Amino acid sequence: MNFREDFLQLVWKYQYFDRKDLKTIDGQSVQILNVGFHNQSEGPDFRDSTVVLDGVTLHGHVEVHRLASDWKQHAHGGDPAYNSVILHVVWENDREVLRNDGTLMPTLELKGKIFLEIWRNYEQLLDFKSALPCAYALNTVPDIIRFSALEKALVGRLYDKSELILSILHQTKGDWEETAYRWLFTCFGFKTNSQSMAELAALVSYKTLQKHRNQVSVLEAMLLGQAGLLPEKSDEPYVQHLIGEFDFYRKKFNWTTSMLRQHWTFMGARPTNFPTIRIAQLASILSKAPNLLQALMEDTREFSGFKKLLQVAPSDYWKYHYSFGKPTEKIASKGISGSSLELLIINFVIPLWFAYGRYFEQSEWQERCFDLLQTIPGENNFIIRIFEERGWKAENSFDSQGMIGLYRSFCQPQKCLSCKIGQSLLKGQSK
Repeated sequence: MNFREDFLQLVWKYQYFDRKDLKTIDGQSVQILNVGFHNQSEGPDFRDSTVVLDGVTLHGHVEVHRLASDWKQHAHGGDPAYNSVILHVVWENDREVLRNDGTLMPTLELKGKIFLEIWRNYEQLLDFKSALPCAYALNTVPDIIRFSALEKALVGRLYDKSELILSILHQTKGDWEETAYRWLFTCFGFKTNSQSMAELAALVSYKTLQKHRNQVSVLEAMLLGQAGLLPEKSDEPYVQHLIGEFDFYRKKFNWTTSMLRQHWTFMGARPTNFPTIRIAQLASILSKAPNLLQALMEDTREFSGFKKLLQVAPSDYWKYHYSFGKPTEKIASKGISGSSLELLIINFVIPLWFAYGRYFEQSEWQERCFDLLQTIPGENNFIIRIFEERGWKAENSFDSQGMIGLYRSFCQPQKCLSCKIGQSLLKGQSK
């Protein structure tokens, strides 16, 4: 029988097997009082279990394996964390397992005892030819279970992103202003230039830019110069001005390190996503936001507020330029697009709120994240379309972000039995 160890763990966790007249391989009667809690980290699979062997009540841990010989294969014999295992649950007992003191490890073999319906459901769930292994019956899963799975995946996704923000916070020695600024730059690079944007923000501090907030051309000169995107010379008066400004501030702040044009991706990017345009947009945002963190955490709570904060037009030069020295006939940029604004709220604002709530242990920030996500339209990408083709539509960004989390954390790595939807389908109509 082809199955994974996580299947057997779930069989034990939910007792999907015939429990009548259970006996260990050496004939001891087995009564299960408490399966224990499922341990997702190192150590025995189930902790704090309670079983009765031949009338003797034992408290300890339970380890689950496909084969009894996996005990030795996984080197549990020399690990003190496994000294308190009271029962070894296996599919097949292919060899004796001894404790460190030489006594026989009590072993329960489940071969022939697992409910037939569970096997059938598992075999259907293992159809990994589909992008969604559960596609065959996804529409039969109750809404409450699907919502619970979405919420769990969304929280996991936000947790992972908040880890990145808290890492920046550590780098900035607990400075939330600087952290919000660096995270803004990282997200403004979108997928194409996110890492380069993060490097740029680390080169030019938020405090430095704040001192010159009322001079957007100075902000552009500092950022584009440190980004390595300013030309050495130009026939255009405005570009000449930026070159002169950068030269002045480079000497003033003794900047000896700057990036190179090679750090940035232009090839394959849409002109509206060129790093020159994005940096010019950032300069305008920072020039119009007296206090970025306050605007994000206190002053702005709704979509319209973030639109006012983030969807501002760059300086006049960038209305007809995507890059230096190449004017366009049509207007190049009036500010970030509506779809880009939605992505920024999803990827910049929401994770920042979540990280802030985690750091200060204020759970209301998590609820605020959920509330805002439900006001933003659902995204449209290949992952969302996979779910929609199976009849599950993303009504808003709470749904679409949850679906992305589900797909990447459970569907793609085929961790179906860790997903509430997969667990529901495995259970089927079993008691």
